[in-house]
Amino acid sequence: MSRLFAYVRVSTNGQTTDNQIGEIRDAGFEVQVRRVVSETVSGSLAAREREGFRKLLERMEEGDVLVVTKMDRLGRNAMDVRATVELLAAIGVKVHCLALGGVDLTSSTGRMTMSVINAVAEFERDLLIERTHAGLVRAKEQGKVLGRPAKLTAEQKRVVCERLGEGVSISALAREFAVSRLTIQRARDGAKTIVGADT
Repeated sequence: MSRLFAYVRVSTNGQTTDNQIGEIRDAGFEVQVRRVVSETVSGSLAAREREGFRKLLERMEEGDVLVVTKMDRLGRNAMDVRATVELLAAIGVKVHCLALGGVDLTSSTGRMTMSVINAVAEFERDLLIERTHAGLVRAKEQGKVLGRPAKLTAEQKRVVCERLGEGVSISALAREFAVSRLTIQRARDGAKTIVGADT
């Protein structure tokens, strides 16, 4: 026999999920209190990273029904919503979204709706890739150094190589400069590469 669950979420402690629970009941879904999962967590967090939603996933079984008031309860963006609905469909859980007229997102009508969401997700992903690429190009043009900042300055690397030449151990230098042994080894190997290129 299928069980009915509701997932309601608010972003801050000053908000309440009462309105969402009321909307679900007004739509004709009689959800037992013990099957209402309510949590206060930012919508910017992916659904599967939310503690309450993870526990909900563990409780639900094939044939169960999950009701939400809006799509954004299922994820932080179209890509996340799509992944969440696909995950629920894979375990045989029906998903009803009140904002879409209570349509089951795993039904044929719901799948059509999800195809639109998938198109939006692809569009969002492509935009993100384009923006990231444009940002990297712009940063390079402005002379910004990309990646993690170097642990040692050029002067410190020179001193490291000098001290290694004097017989100071890699471990001692790592302690002195408060870096890992690997960082000291890279400074040494980088200096050898430069010397090799100059000869």
